[in-house]
Amino acid sequence: MTLPDVVELFSTDEKCRELLERLRWPLGAECTRCKGKNVVRLETNAKLIWCRECEYQFTVTAGTIFNDSHLPLSKWFMAALLICEARKGMSANQLKRTLGVSYKTAWYLCHRIRAAMKEMDKPMLDGTVEVDETWVGGRERKGRGWNRPDNNKEIVVGIRQRGGELRFFHAPDVKSGTLAKYIKENVSTDVDVIVTDEYPGYIPAMIKSGIKGTQHETIKHKDRVYVRGDVHTNTIESAFSLLKRGIVGSWHKISAKHLPAYLDEMTFRFNRRKNANLFLDTLRHMITSPVLTFEKLTA
Repeated sequence: MTLPDVVELFSTDEKCRELLERLRWPLGAECTRCKGKNVVRLETNAKLIWCRECEYQFTVTAGTIFNDSHLPLSKWFMAALLICEARKGMSANQLKRTLGVSYKTAWYLCHRIRAAMKEMDKPMLDGTVEVDETWVGGRERKGRGWNRPDNNKEIVVGIRQRGGELRFFHAPDVKSGTLAKYIKENVSTDVDVIVTDEYPGYIPAMIKSGIKGTQHETIKHKDRVYVRGDVHTNTIESAFSLLKRGIVGSWHKISAKHLPAYLDEMTFRFNRRKNANLFLDTLRHMITSPVLTFEKLTA
């Protein structure tokens, strides 16, 4: 799907709603309140649907990310395509100029789309898994160690299965207990091998998460060893590199409060980079995600 395709195929509100109804209700429309199937479309207002069972009126966008938006759905569709196809992300300022909307509208629009990209049911990672940590934001200061991150920087823990999915987490620290939590919640205990660097916190983290010593391999970067056969962390580090290029080149500045949303966007897009139906998959997540109000976002 390209931008000219979106402009041509979804030029009107009616065409956009038709697609959203198919994505939200593949088996036919149902009431958003009582889940009843006995619904009809009002003749006086085609976008309104009326439930004969509970007499509730609703639209396809009710209770979703699109809820209460006055922005034309055609612009929503263009924004979704631009964000999901931008490998390093797209800033609110760029979206503002491209769509011809205010910065506040573009910023809120970006965050609602990111909220829809948050994965809920994530399978456990298996096979060969790489785990690493990095710091983003702020200025680099000399003398920063594993346990002494720069006060202006935020910690991101990355877990990536080779040939599989990527996970990013905004971590409060890199203590063994924190690392163990992420490993236990995302990596199967039957994993073939977990590869990390020589940071000493990983050894107790593996024990706490139920990973055997034979399932853990370490690559010693401080000895200038970066690859030892199949033992390396280059796969997760390439994902970190993409994230940092997005921060420096596209978003420029990310607050600690909203960093998890940007990580969700990056992982959603990365894990679906070979999906030919990425645009439709993004819309499907948007039409099935709960409401995100401006008040909640800025609280």
